[in-house]
Amino acid sequence: MIRDLVLASRPLSWINTAYPFAAAYLLVAGTIDARWVIGTLFFLVPYNLAMYGINDVFDYASDLANPRKGGVEGALLDPRRHRGVLVASVGVCLPFVVALVVLGGPLSWLILAISLFAVMAYSTPPFRFKEVPVLDSVTSSVHFVSPAVYGFALAGGTVTPGLVAVLSAFFLWGVASHAFGAVQDVVPDREGGISSIATALGAARTVRVALACWIGAGLLMLTTGFPGAFAAALALPYLWAAAPYRTVSDADSGRANRGWRHFLWINYACGFAVTMLLIVYALTRSAR
Repeated sequence: MIRDLVLASRPLSWINTAYPFAAAYLLVAGTIDARWVIGTLFFLVPYNLAMYGINDVFDYASDLANPRKGGVEGALLDPRRHRGVLVASVGVCLPFVVALVVLGGPLSWLILAISLFAVMAYSTPPFRFKEVPVLDSVTSSVHFVSPAVYGFALAGGTVTPGLVAVLSAFFLWGVASHAFGAVQDVVPDREGGISSIATALGAARTVRVALACWIGAGLLMLTTGFPGAFAAALALPYLWAAAPYRTVSDADSGRANRGWRHFLWINYACGFAVTMLLIVYALTRSAR
């Protein structure tokens, strides 16, 4: 059961939600305290278990027809485990959520509620936002952007034009990432009767939407000044990974899995680069 829970939580993706919260909170608060520790741990594992575990339970039927499921890209849980995964997803999250509510305020409560609703509504009936084309990519992006927004709110940050640009760029990155990830599943999703942005728009058009969103994210980062503008270049490796599939047919869309595997590792390299830029930003700010 422990192995299944870890597999269901997608360990490769833990950092994608914990890092935005941790970085946002630390930049605003300037200190590591109980709220930073509890929030980082929450968005590292429990949040991902809830997000992906619930998805694996309710997508079991379609996942059976998906050859990439059953490994690091998604668990193929035995139906006998489904109830346990759902109970564990709620049970592991609950103490962290209670602690964060106690330590936060009304605005942070609202943002956390939106974040958790998006996690639940993406996969769980009757919402199943993942089966509403375009809304699926928007909701998925909220999964990754909301921890950062929550971190800013919990730390008492002030809204600025630069912050709006950064979060908007991050949102476009999230939409692009989900859309491109959906391309490889066009065939199994259609066979399983599941709708997505890729099944609705078609594989090639969806890749082009993803490319446009990554370009938009890069352009937004150019408006943030030093050192954020350098982050615009981080759109380039994503464009490199996805561009070869801009004309892929629906029948041949499974080939995009190669680009998706590149995407997973590009995230780590770009995360390192973002860390360096954040350090430069922090040093620059402290020197003023």
